[in-house]
Amino acid sequence: MPRSGALPLLAALVLALAAAAAASASNAKAAPAATDFIRKSCRETQYPSVCMQSLSSYGKPPPRSPQELARAALSVSADRARSASAYVGRICGPGLRSGSGAKAKSSPARDCLENMADSVGHLRDAAKELDGSLGRAGSPAFRWHLSNVQTWCSAALTDENTCLDGLSRGVDAGTRAAIRSKVVEVAQVTSNALALVNKVGSGH
Repeated sequence: MPRSGALPLLAALVLALAAAAAASASNAKAAPAATDFIRKSCRETQYPSVCMQSLSSYGKPPPRSPQELARAALSVSADRARSASAYVGRICGPGLRSGSGAKAKSSPARDCLENMADSVGHLRDAAKELDGSLGRAGSPAFRWHLSNVQTWCSAALTDENTCLDGLSRGVDAGTRAAIRSKVVEVAQVTSNALALVNKVGSGH
């Protein structure tokens, strides 16, 4: 038989275990709900499977509102664009980044690298703007901030498509295919991000 002094400790332990079990059950219910929200939102993008794959494992807690989801999508796009930019720099050699050599000065690959660097900057600006307070939904301040996000995201998508268009000339087939696969991936997640950004302002 336990000592009387041990009873309060035992009761506290039981309550703690019960609270932990309740929290775990609550999280288990919340996770499918968040996943369902992401899935439904991604259905309205141009590349739903890419959208779901890139956002379903994004951070904890998962995005639960249109603004949080759009911000996550922009962060994913910026990360992918930065990775693609680094890849273009590696595959085309160090001279491409420094601009040394006559070939590097006006090559489509160098133009692509600059386009991708611009894309990263635009996506970072968009994510930063969306991370702040947009103001009351439907207010002039809300529309102004959201317009900035849309403009930067559209500019990033234009940069990516410009890079792809430029690769059709003056780049050997192997290099073109390698770069294109990376940039197409970035363009797809950026297109999805823009669609999700537009959802933030829908109805306002």
